[in-house]
Amino acid sequence: MTVHKADAEITEMLADVFSLGYNFTTEALPKHMDMNPSEILNKLRGGATIHPHSPEFAFINQIVPQTHRLIAQLNNLSDSNDIRACLSEITGSEIDASTVIFPPFYTNFGRLIRIGKGVFINHACSFLDIGGITIEDEVMIAPRVNLTTENHPLNPNERRTLLTAPIVIKRRAWIGAGATILPGVTIGENSVVAAGAVVTKDVPANTVVAGVPAKPVKRIDE
Repeated sequence: MTVHKADAEITEMLADVFSLGYNFTTEALPKHMDMNPSEILNKLRGGATIHPHSPEFAFINQIVPQTHRLIAQLNNLSDSNDIRACLSEITGSEIDASTVIFPPFYTNFGRLIRIGKGVFINHACSFLDIGGITIEDEVMIAPRVNLTTENHPLNPNERRTLLTAPIVIKRRAWIGAGATILPGVTIGENSVVAAGAVVTKDVPANTVVAGVPAKPVKRIDE
């Protein structure tokens, strides 16, 4: 699938805007911080509260512009192997040859996305992964799905703080078009999230959920 030049230019512009936004929110950070990337990534994977002046936020600020530049490249590719290679660079882990991703695809961080084998991700999906996103084997994700592992406090004085919690999508789950999955949610094996649903709680295995907020509507018989 070929992305038009105008689309690529828009993606580049968005990457620049997001990069500037993160630099703006962290411009008061000390320039030199003792950060261990592995320790920070492990902390983020487990769900974390990330304050604007913390080493974790500074580390995120370093990665985000790199990710946005790579996303701009990915969204101008048409060859499946090239797309997988670019996404492998973004996530820091190899995307299996059996997995298919249709651009455009969006992520803000990328390093905490893990994608299994035989996964299909349709176009215009957005993964905000600072809290960690795991997609197990044979999952199907329809167009315009939003996975967000990030939130902010209600208190306006703390609004820049990030509250994170991981999303896990278990084997052979199917996420319908335009669905949104919120922080801390696990979608059970074989389960289906209906189009347009907003999932705020864990979904048991072999269950169909629908609505806003999503609720169980049917069991799946294997």
